[in-house]
Amino acid sequence: MKTALKTLLAAVAAGSAAPALAQDADVMTNVFHLQYAMDTFYFLVCGALVMWMAAGFSMLEAGLVRGKNTAEILTKNVALFSISCVMYLVCGYAIMYGGGIFLSGIDGGESLVPDALGAFTERGDFTGDSVYSGASDFFFQVVFVATAMSIVSGAVAERMKLWAFLAFAVVMTGFIYPMEGAWTWNGDDVFGMYNLGDLGFSDFAGSGIVHMAGAAAALAGVILLGARKGKYGPNGEPRAIPGCNLPLATLGTFILWMGWFGFNGGSVLKLGDIGNANAVAMVFLNTNTAAAGGAIAAVIVSKLMFGKADLTMLLNGALAGLVTITAEPSTPTPLLATLFGAAGGVLVVFSITALDRVFKIDDPVGAISVHGTCGLLGLLLVPLTNGDSTFFGQIVGALTIFIWVFGTSLIVWSILKAVVGIRVTEEEEYEGVDLTECGQEAYPEFVSK
Repeated sequence: MKTALKTLLAAVAAGSAAPALAQDADVMTNVFHLQYAMDTFYFLVCGALVMWMAAGFSMLEAGLVRGKNTAEILTKNVALFSISCVMYLVCGYAIMYGGGIFLSGIDGGESLVPDALGAFTERGDFTGDSVYSGASDFFFQVVFVATAMSIVSGAVAERMKLWAFLAFAVVMTGFIYPMEGAWTWNGDDVFGMYNLGDLGFSDFAGSGIVHMAGAAAALAGVILLGARKGKYGPNGEPRAIPGCNLPLATLGTFILWMGWFGFNGGSVLKLGDIGNANAVAMVFLNTNTAAAGGAIAAVIVSKLMFGKADLTMLLNGALAGLVTITAEPSTPTPLLATLFGAAGGVLVVFSITALDRVFKIDDPVGAISVHGTCGLLGLLLVPLTNGDSTFFGQIVGALTIFIWVFGTSLIVWSILKAVVGIRVTEEEEYEGVDLTECGQEAYPEFVSK
């Protein structure tokens, strides 16, 4: 009798447990889908913010060049963004993450759901790796490529041939950038010799991988291109060539500042749990305060050095702070982030001055200093707050990125110079590249020669 009763109770319990387990599985499936949708949407929104940085670069550069070169610089920025999107789709993404030559299509992400769902159900919560659509990952990655190429356009402004620049953009976004991206964010061995991650290299959102790489490509082009006519006197003394629209440059800086929240915040790669939500909030906070620290430090240094509060140095100081914190915005305290940004703001003033006066590097917008010098600073500051990185790894990583990008860019620029030429004629430069390259002026009633 007792045995029969036990058997009956066991059968009842099993019958009632089965629907409960099925219900729990349904709940976990719904929770997974919620996280998947949340992380995918977060990726897309952050990617859109980074895409908006293209407008920031356009406005900043248009404001810091002379009026007769404004339409051409805007043309370059829209064209380079478009080229970046197509080249990264055709081959760049595959080289950087897929190991192939041409990308036949972007995985929409559905194929990862079964495996990820099974692992998620076992955990029963939002923790663990992020899960999102493959298409959203591509979109987030492609706007980073365009950012790297945008850095080049300002440094070579006012004297480079438009089509030579666009030809370089094809190679930069389709091959040069994806290769160094594969060695860093994808973790591939560098020419089969060493793995940067194993050496302790870390670059959270791209101080080196994106910003220093863009500056290295720009430096190679500027060296071969030479300075603008009238930039240096007979004894090599630098002469100021003011931009035409500082309000526009200021607007561009604020747009970049805003877009940087997507740049750094999206690099957390996940939003769907408490730990990562807190990480995203800290990244936003540190990104903002680093920019503020950089702006304040730069304007103070400019006052001490030049006796005036130079607006262009203030703008570049804010950008310098942003570039500096990009290498690691998640681990510093807000106070440290402010100090790191301030260090970038101080450095950028000295770097712009040194490149101009000592090395005779003519960079109309200060891009090489903002993104190159401060990108290196950002990499070197990472080990101070991130115990997974090492100074040795950061130095090796920085050298790898710079040598690869600068070397290959110098080769490509040299080929373009020999085949089609990269610089407009002296007469065309005097008339302005708006007329000679685009056939129209941005300010037809107010343009000044």
